[in-house]
Amino acid sequence: MGLPPAGSVRFDRMSDLLAARTQMALSLGFHIVFAEIGIAMPLLMVLAERRWRRTGDELYLQLARRWAKGTAILFAVGAVSGTVLSFELGLLWPRFMQFAGPIIGMPFSLEGFAFFTEAIFLGVYLYGWDRISPRAHMIAGVIVAVSGAASAVFVVTVNAWMNSPTGLFLAGTQIVHIDPIAGMLNPSTFQQVLHMLLASYAATGMAVAGIHALLLRRRPDARFHRAALGIALVVGAPAAILQPISGDISARSVAVVQPTKLAALEGQFDTERGAPLRIGGWPDEGAARTRYAIEIPHGLSLLAFHDPNAEVRGLTAFPRDTWPPVAPVHVSFQIMVGLGTLMALVAVWAAFVAWRKRDLASHRALLRALTVVAPFGFIATEAGWTVTEVGRQPWVVQGVLRTSDAVTPMPGLIVPMLIFAIVYLCLAAIVIALVSSMVRETA
Repeated sequence: MGLPPAGSVRFDRMSDLLAARTQMALSLGFHIVFAEIGIAMPLLMVLAERRWRRTGDELYLQLARRWAKGTAILFAVGAVSGTVLSFELGLLWPRFMQFAGPIIGMPFSLEGFAFFTEAIFLGVYLYGWDRISPRAHMIAGVIVAVSGAASAVFVVTVNAWMNSPTGLFLAGTQIVHIDPIAGMLNPSTFQQVLHMLLASYAATGMAVAGIHALLLRRRPDARFHRAALGIALVVGAPAAILQPISGDISARSVAVVQPTKLAALEGQFDTERGAPLRIGGWPDEGAARTRYAIEIPHGLSLLAFHDPNAEVRGLTAFPRDTWPPVAPVHVSFQIMVGLGTLMALVAVWAAFVAWRKRDLASHRALLRALTVVAPFGFIATEAGWTVTEVGRQPWVVQGVLRTSDAVTPMPGLIVPMLIFAIVYLCLAAIVIALVSSMVRETA
């Protein structure tokens, strides 16, 4: 047997790395939607049941049962996709698991407890109607809502550690001391957890509100959709309004612990004081400039450090091989901020109408706006996770372990990547069909 042509081994290695990253991106991108729904939908169903218990209006009972059914379907799909992610971590990234396992094992174990708690009490909730006391049934629903949020907290803690690793003490390449609690309480934990929870409630609440707003435009007198719209906005609107504030907190954290990511997401190539905030634009890495952007003088320095004359380090201040792919990060960040801002504005509009004690269902323009922004939360979440994950490249653990060093040496990773892509497409089609049939039942 002859030797492979020069460079072919490296090419195959890079192809496998790209395939592994693509498969992980597909899995995470698919799962995150169901994770968000699993966090917020239990709260919606509990609020509907609470309204029924207080008013005796059977309409709210019907709404709680229907939302519980939808929660169960989407929870099942989320559980399957989450389990796949767990296997992929070990199969595709064995070096990462070997290195990070002592730190991330604790939050992943706690997430497992939260997940099983949610699954058990969701079963109690679904099959406990008229079988357990009203108080016990409500408590079961509350436990489902709390444990769903707890699962997100523990998982996001792991991702936060990957962005700002603490609790792992090294002597050269050898681990000499481990502090899992310090790892969980790393500098990025609070900001990312807050941002993720608000994103979940905003995306799900506003999506549900948008669906019922669409149906109200067709049937303005439908009490079912009026009730659903009101409860969905109680959850989604406050979260959408608060989300830009949590985004500001997250951005200031990134400025401190991941300055390279900040420079990439803002398209900031040069180090400068009074750095401008860029709206839009396309980063040109070759020319080291961001073209076609609208620049707000001193805006980036003000937002990142609350000082209009603060120094912001640009990408050229860091080694070229530590730059993330600038264009995808910058564009994804712009999408996330833009869609989040539009959602917040529509939420403020809805809150103002409610504060004036006006009938939300009679505002055709507001219903139309709610319909338009219905998918924005999930799209913004996908863009936000692109910023988080691609913006950390070339590191899987920031500044400690490179992604290329963490991937499995197993060749031919393009095959499982294509298989999983097909599986996810089929699952998505099934879920869309099931949810569409549920919506048609109430149309």
